[in-house]
Amino acid sequence: MIWRLTVDNLALARGERRLFEGLGFSLGRGEAAALTGANGAGKTSLLRAIAGLLRPEAGRVYFQDMAGDVIEAEVARSQGLHLLGHHDGLKSTRTAGEELRFWTRWLGGDAPSLAKAIDALQLDPLLALDVRKLSAGQRRRLALARLIAAPRPLWLLDEPMAPLDLGRRALFGALMQAHLDGGGMILAAVHDALPIPVRELKVGTA
Repeated sequence: MIWRLTVDNLALARGERRLFEGLGFSLGRGEAAALTGANGAGKTSLLRAIAGLLRPEAGRVYFQDMAGDVIEAEVARSQGLHLLGHHDGLKSTRTAGEELRFWTRWLGGDAPSLAKAIDALQLDPLLALDVRKLSAGQRRRLALARLIAAPRPLWLLDEPMAPLDLGRRALFGALMQAHLDGGGMILAAVHDALPIPVRELKVGTA
C-alpha cells in the first residue's frame, strides 16, 4: 500500500510547449497539497502523469510502502490511487445506483463500502434517477462517491469542489479531513482554497 508519493525532477510538455521542469516534492500519510498556477500551467497534466496516463519528458514518479521500499508503479496505480478529473466518466444511460454499483465492483469495493459512500455523499434520493437527469453538482457527488466506495490511500483530484454548492463543499471537506486523519493523502489541482489544511505547490514555468 502507498505510504509516500515522490515526484523527482519532473518535466512535462504538451505538444511542443514545455509546461514545467525540475519539479520535485513528496507527499506522505496524512498530508494534503494543493497544486496552484495559471490555467495551462500543467496542474492537470501533473495529476495525469502521477496516475500513469502521461509520460514525463524527464524525471520520475514513484511510490513507497511503509518500509520505504519502492512499489511497482503498475500495482501502486491500479490498487492504491484514485484520479478524479474534470470529466466524471459516468455512463448517462445508467441510473445513479447502477453506475455507483458498477464502479464499486470495478474498483474493488464491497457492499459495506458502497453503503458508506451512499450515506457519506447523501446519494440515496438520487439512486433511482438516470445519470443524464442529474445536475452538475449531483454528478460530481456521484463521482466523488467512488473515493469512499473503494477506499485507496492516494486521492488525485482536479478541481473537486467546482460544481458543488456551499453545503456540499463543507460535506466533502469533512470527508477529505477524515481521509487524512485515517492516513490518506490528497493532491488536488485548485483555483479556490480547499476547506482543509494544505501546503501549496506552485506549478508552471513562471
